[in-house]
Amino acid sequence: MIRKASLVVVGALMGATAMSVIYSAGVPAQAAGPSTYKELSIFGDVFERVRAQYVTPPDEEKLVENAINGMLTSLDPHSSFLNSKDAEDMRTQTRGEFGGLGIEVTMENELVKVIAPIDDTPASRAGILAGDLITEIDGTAVRGLKLEEAVEKMRGAINTPIKLTVLREGADKPLEITVVRDIIAVKAVKSRTEDDVGYLRVISFTEKTFDDLEAAIQKIKAEVPADKLKGYVLDLRLNPGGLLDQAINVSDAFLERGEVVSTRGRNADETRRFNAGPGDLTDGKPVVVLINGGSASASEIVAGALQDLKRATVVGTRSFGKGSVQTIIPLGESGALRLTTALYYTPSGTSIQGTGIKPDIAVEQPLPEELQGKVRAEGESSLRGHIPGQNETEEGSGSVAYVPPEAKDDLQLNYALDLLRGKKTDPAFPPSPDKAASAQQ
Repeated sequence: MIRKASLVVVGALMGATAMSVIYSAGVPAQAAGPSTYKELSIFGDVFERVRAQYVTPPDEEKLVENAINGMLTSLDPHSSFLNSKDAEDMRTQTRGEFGGLGIEVTMENELVKVIAPIDDTPASRAGILAGDLITEIDGTAVRGLKLEEAVEKMRGAINTPIKLTVLREGADKPLEITVVRDIIAVKAVKSRTEDDVGYLRVISFTEKTFDDLEAAIQKIKAEVPADKLKGYVLDLRLNPGGLLDQAINVSDAFLERGEVVSTRGRNADETRRFNAGPGDLTDGKPVVVLINGGSASASEIVAGALQDLKRATVVGTRSFGKGSVQTIIPLGESGALRLTTALYYTPSGTSIQGTGIKPDIAVEQPLPEELQGKVRAEGESSLRGHIPGQNETEEGSGSVAYVPPEAKDDLQLNYALDLLRGKKTDPAFPPSPDKAASAQQ
């Protein structure tokens, strides 16, 4: 039985940095001292001066929002104010589903290009094809919009229509296609078999991740007989994180027992420990975990747990190093407060804040010539104003976050496959059943 944890977000929104979040109603704060209220009166005076005398009438709501964000971002890179729209976007992302069309898109020559329609979605049923170029969305020209803005226009309430103007190769004039929005479930886990090895790629940790993972493992078991299956590759590269309960459940899927992660706040009584329960879904088969500089937060929790408990060998390059937890405090219709309240620790009691997960076997993935000099290593330790980790050194955290589109060019994946097939050797892999069991006590 997989132990279910409380709802917590550990990961990233669609942004540049990873984050860890707990949803909370908040707790009463102690009253501030007289000097603090004096400073607040100064803020009020400044606000009134700006509101009344600035050269053009300012947006008062934006002034207050930016002032709040200025206060929060002075603390660390992950504390911030979420207005009502941002807060709703965050809830939508962690649910793993939204009202939309069901297409994977990119930007090409200032137009939205359809990479592929997702099977059995409104887009595929309406006849949208891979390669289509969207020029207008409900009569609004796409040129001049950012990709995020165009995507936002295509999302909306279910059962509402949207008209797309499409350029299609071979068509003599633009096509107008009406699509009725529906609930689109985003797959959190992609899987396949690499002959005698099961490949599991966890894209993000949403409410659907564990269920997707469980289904993927069962599918692999059905395709490869147990006596032929060498093991599993768990690919966490480019995974920015997500829900903490899902990170715990994903770890638990490969474990029989042991502490998965603990969180420690300002006060000793705020420490929380999360443990795995019986039931290894992979039946004890060897596991290799892949990480790189794009593996952050919830993905680092999984990698750290399986590494510390000797359940898997971690291959790749140093992870992002995001080891802090943010509490989401709802503020009614105004939005929500995202505030750093704790650090998390791997089963060995190690904080990875500013250091990341160091792989058991370092395997660098070369950048293609066209990306050399354009992609650099990023990590928590390079973020301005980050909380210094207790184990942080000048080496810092993070590494280049790049995964080749073709498996044949993926050195890290191919190393993992060779390791599972016995073509590569490492003293720590695979762990003997006795060693793994004792490590999980």
